[in-house]
Amino acid sequence: MALERLGSSLYEALKKVFKASVIDEATVKELVRDIQRALLQADVNVQLVLGISKRIEERALKENVPPGISRREHVIKVVYEELTRFVGDKPVPLRMEPGKKKIIMLVGIQGSGKTTAAAKLARYFQKRGLKPALICADTYRPGAYAQLQQLASRINVPVYGDAKAKDPVKVVFEGLKHFSDKDLIIVDTAGRHKEEQELIKEMKTLEAKIKPDEVMLVIDGTIGQQALIQAKAFHEATPIGAILVTKLDGSARGGGALSAVAATGAPIKFIGTGEKTEDIEPFVPSRFIGRLLGMGDLETLLEKVREAEIKVPEKKAKAILSGKFTLTDMYEQFEAVKSMGPFRKILSMLPGMSYNLPEDMLNTAEDRLERWRVIIQSMRPEEKENPKVLNASRVRRIARGSGTSERDVKELLKQYVMMRKMLKMFKRKKKLPFMGKGFPAEFR
Repeated sequence: MALERLGSSLYEALKKVFKASVIDEATVKELVRDIQRALLQADVNVQLVLGISKRIEERALKENVPPGISRREHVIKVVYEELTRFVGDKPVPLRMEPGKKKIIMLVGIQGSGKTTAAAKLARYFQKRGLKPALICADTYRPGAYAQLQQLASRINVPVYGDAKAKDPVKVVFEGLKHFSDKDLIIVDTAGRHKEEQELIKEMKTLEAKIKPDEVMLVIDGTIGQQALIQAKAFHEATPIGAILVTKLDGSARGGGALSAVAATGAPIKFIGTGEKTEDIEPFVPSRFIGRLLGMGDLETLLEKVREAEIKVPEKKAKAILSGKFTLTDMYEQFEAVKSMGPFRKILSMLPGMSYNLPEDMLNTAEDRLERWRVIIQSMRPEEKENPKVLNASRVRRIARGSGTSERDVKELLKQYVMMRKMLKMFKRKKKLPFMGKGFPAEFR
């Protein structure tokens, strides 16, 4: 990932400060040069880079060090604060309330990832208790309605559209009537224009007729500094505008797009961090920079844990606490971890972890988890419920059926025994590590 390369470069720059025997002017100037190099390689505008490096240098050298922290810590704090301000300073949340209908209209130039972003937003709010629906108002691009239907079917969100329609406003009005019982309506508009002015003109026409609560511009993160032109025109055209920057998972120009948009004052509310419908998150500058610098982002990690939390029925919880932890239960735990996203993303949220683990170790851990899932899938029901029946011949059969080795199967069984022992330790406390507040008090 290109943003990982930016983060790794910034992390290495800060590591020099940690290792320096003394924090003097030469150390600070070297840090500033390293930061400049990292930002320029991420396609950040030269003038913006000069501005931020000048502020970091002035503050690091001239500010009085606050009581209670060292000069070294003060320099790190300055870098963190200036980079955070650089990409937006304060988060601008999108306020949604269950039971109160809101309309979000997405606009964007063709190829920006707008239709995928519509499905991601629907999924994001669906997981937070809202009832979203999608309207395809793109009456120009062949296959637009079919694409939205395909994406929505994966997340069980209803879609309204008409592949033969010519009038997008009519489609939206019909869709709003159709979805009178929904909290959130996301309107995916046409993105056929390559010129910003034409896009803004059409957006104003649709906005005047549809009267959405929020107009959201979807910007492709791979266009780098060119994002500034789109963001500036959009920010000046609508007072209720927000921005979603997509494709930040593989773009060498992601830093350029984010900084360019932030420089216009346009509020970035969401960022797309991957191809899956789950790969979207609210843009919180402090969290984003924290992850880039290897400082972690425990708040987002906890949110992901809560989203992936398995709701264990009371009867099953009692059985597990009494020692009846099966391979089926273990498989469900693997599924929960998988739903949180790739290990790489999870580790980036742990302070100091994202750039300290070797690449091959990350890949090995992810591969092993996937192998174990396939092995359990290859077992018979009685083997999952009672692993003690797994003799040598059964292990051979499972290894062949799952495309793994007997050693892999034995490794899984060893891990299962360890997990079972760990759960027995919780028996005295009558609490499982994945139990939430929804459980009866006697289990917590």
